[in-house]
Amino acid sequence: MIEKKRQKRVVLFTSPTCHWCSVAKRHFKKNDIKFREIDITKDPKAAKDCENHGCRGVPVVLVGSRWICGFDQKKIDKELGIQ
Repeated sequence: MIEKKRQKRVVLFTSPTCHWCSVAKRHFKKNDIKFREIDITKDPKAAKDCENHGCRGVPVVLVGSRWICGFDQKKIDKELGIQ
C-alpha cells in the first residue's frame, strides 16, 4: 500500500479585497491543499508577523516554516511538492 505523504502546514494570510488572495485560494482548492486562512485586517498580530518576515502586502503564504511573500506559484508549488 502506498502511503500518502503528509502535507506541510499551510497558512494563507489575506485581506478581503485582495485579488491575488482569491487566486491563491483557488489554486489550493484545485490542488486539494488544506490551508488555514487568516484575514490580517481582523488580526493585527498576524499582520505584524507577516511584516516581521519581510512581507508588506498580501497574500502571504506560510508553508511549514517557509514564508512566501505574494502569490509566487512556483515557490509555493515547490514547497508543497506539486508538479
